Formats: sequence, structure tokens, C-alpha cells
Amino acid sequence: MTVSGWVETVRDQKKVQFVILRDESGDVQLVHPRSAPATEVVESGDVPVGVSVTDDIAETISSLTLGSFITVTGQLKHDERVKLGGLEVRVDSLTVASYAHPELPIAPDSGLDKRMDWRFLDLRQRRNNLIFRVQTTLEHAWRTWWIDNGFVEVHTPSFMATPAESRAELFQLDYFDLGTAYLAQSPQHFKQMAQAAGFGKVFAITPVFRADPSFTSRHATEFTSVDAELSWIDSHDDVMSMQEQLLVAGLTAVKQKHADEIREAFGVEVEIPALPFPRIPLAEALEIVKARGYTVPRADGDMDPEGERQISAHVKETYGHDFVFLTDYPLSIRPFYHMVDPGTGLTRSYDLIYNGVEITTGAQREHRIDVLESQAVQKGLDLEGLHSYLDFFRYGIPPHGGFGMGLARVLMLLLGEQSIREVTYLFRGPTRLTP
Repeated sequence: MTVSGWVETVRDQKKVQFVILRDESGDVQLVHPRSAPATEVVESGDVPVGVSVTDDIAETISSLTLGSFITVTGQLKHDERVKLGGLEVRVDSLTVASYAHPELPIAPDSGLDKRMDWRFLDLRQRRNNLIFRVQTTLEHAWRTWWIDNGFVEVHTPSFMATPAESRAELFQLDYFDLGTAYLAQSPQHFKQMAQAAGFGKVFAITPVFRADPSFTSRHATEFTSVDAELSWIDSHDDVMSMQEQLLVAGLTAVKQKHADEIREAFGVEVEIPALPFPRIPLAEALEIVKARGYTVPRADGDMDPEGERQISAHVKETYGHDFVFLTDYPLSIRPFYHMVDPGTGLTRSYDLIYNGVEITTGAQREHRIDVLESQAVQKGLDLEGLHSYLDFFRYGIPPHGGFGMGLARVLMLLLGEQSIREVTYLFRGPTRLTP
């Protein structure tokens, strides 16, 4: 058999050599018994000459550095003493594809920033490889659920002429003769355009950008947003119902495929949440948190990170649930395009909290052009700057709503990690632009 990968460890002993070889599928032990010294006798005229025969494989193994990439052909053997599944490969031939520098710049116990400097080496760890296989399973399950339920995938542009949210946290650049362009904070406008186009139900998994100088464990300047939008809804309850079904489908797929690996690598049990998820109005949630001994200090009346942890703890204790929808936010702390319920004066919107961290904002959108313009003016926005967006609503659009969810936050919380840096392939933040 033939195996290829990088060298994890080398035990270069007097009589036998062992190499642990790793690839994306796992580890295997290679073994090479050293050949006993031998001499060949050749004729040189009338006088026999002794020539030492070397063990080329042994010399090559002795030269290996950790991280070198090699290909080995050999015989698969069963040996109960071998920890790696009781199997090892007895080496018949060995080819070095590339040698690694003898001194690696990081170790598994290096600090996070140092590991991020050498991310391509950090990702060789088995647990880090697992993160992105889990991510692949999760996204595939989401796409499958959407497609099975009649959604259309759209790929939205990263360049925008108009900010999707506000002019805060924007990356802007000169765009040829058209003036200023912005990197998209969200695919929001384009998802809504699909509703005006009659697509009905759409989803997008796309990069978004925030010029946010935050250094928290859950913020990045570029991240992957998981978005969906659907027509003909009655309220934000329809959006919440869609999202909770989507999440259950994704977590079920992850549990079925990776539960044992996740338990071994992260010490986490994958839980499948019951439907429906708990729903608590924001005002009520603030009171619950206050009764637990914590008063949210934000002047705008929104929940803060500690409040999110407290309300999650309450929901876990009360309902045994890892998720909770916080609903009914004032328009003052929501985007202008969220619909206001005429009965309550609050928006038909929600945040979804997962294991103490907000992962989603969703809402029913305002589809009536006169109300939409009024709310934009109320927010101090320039209607002229929004003209291309507002055009979507001038020629007919159905009632609709949707959500945006941070992929890295979901992975972080699913795997019990402490920072989205750990679960982002290549993290971008205010002080990181490489590798």
C-alpha cells in the first residue's frame, strides 16, 4: 500500500525506526527495522575488495524533519501494540516530497496570536482539521434543507453603491469613475431585491465586511454571513420557524457524522434542540436578567453580552434549551427597514441567542414604500443615497422577512471554543491582514 502525509514524530532507534505520518484523515505508524551492516565482495584485478552496503531508507528516515511531506510504499501489518488502531506500515520505499525547516515556529501550546501568524501550520492539528469538516457538514445540511424547501441560492456582490445598514463600520474605496463604493456589510439589500424579482425564497452564504475596531472574541472585520429571505410571511414568527428548522437540520447532520470525533477532540456533546425554540420579548428578558442580579447598563435599552449570558442561563435552567429568541425590539435600536407592529409600536424582529452569544438578527421587513421612507428619514438617512434600494419597493414587492447569521459564531459555540479566531480559516481583524 502507499500512504502520503507529513511527519508528525520520528523515533530513530538503534535497531528500528518509527515514524508517525499524518494526513487529513488521521495518523498511521511507519516502521523500518534497520538492516544489519553488510559487505559485498567485488573483484578489483586479482584482489577482493570489501564494499559497505548502506541502508538508504534508514538514512532517509534519520534525515527527516518534523513537518516534512513524504510518500511511503510498504506492507500493512497488524500489531496489537500499536496504539493507532493496531496497524502499521512496514516501509519498502520512501520518497521525500519536501523537507520542513528543522525548527518549527509554533507548538500546539503556543498562544493564539502566535498560532494565527503561522495558521497553515496550526491547521495541521487534527482538531483544527475537524473544525472545517464540521463546517462543511453544517453548510451542506443547511443548503440541502433550503433546496428541499424550495429556496434559491443567490451570490450577492461585495461592492455596494449604498451602505446596507448605516455609514458606520464601512470600508470604502474609489470605484473608477462612479465615485465611492463600499464593501458590503450584509447582503440585505440584494436579498430583498430577490423578493421584488419574484424569487420567493432565497439564501446566501457570503463574505461581509465591517470596519469595526472591536477586539472581542466574537468580532471580525471580514466574516461569513449565512442569510435567508422569504416572501409571503405574516410576521417574524415565520422567519423564526424557518431558522429553527434549519438549525436543527444542520446540528442533526453534524451529530450523525461527527459526534464521536467532536467528543474526543473538544469534549463537547452535540445537542439537538427541541422545536420550537423558546421566545421571550426583549423587555421581559431584561427583567429576567435583572431578577438574576444583573442590570443591563446600556442606555439604548438593548441587551449586552453579559445580559445574553444571563438570559441563556435562565433558559437553560428553565427549559433545558441552548437557544432563545429575543423578540420585539424598539425601532430606535433596529435598522430602518424593520417593520413596526402597529399594536405594540415595536419591531417585528428578533435576535437569536445560542449558548450565551447572539448569532442572528432577523425580522419582517417593511415593504410599504411610504412607511419605509418615513422610517429612513426618522433614522436620519438620506433618501437620495438610498434611491436604488428604494426602487425595489416602487414596483410591487410582497411581505417578506429574513435573517443574517454569523457562521463562525455558530461553530465557536457548537464546539465550545472561546474565540471565532479558532474556527475561522483565516481571521481578519483590526490588527491582522496576514497570512
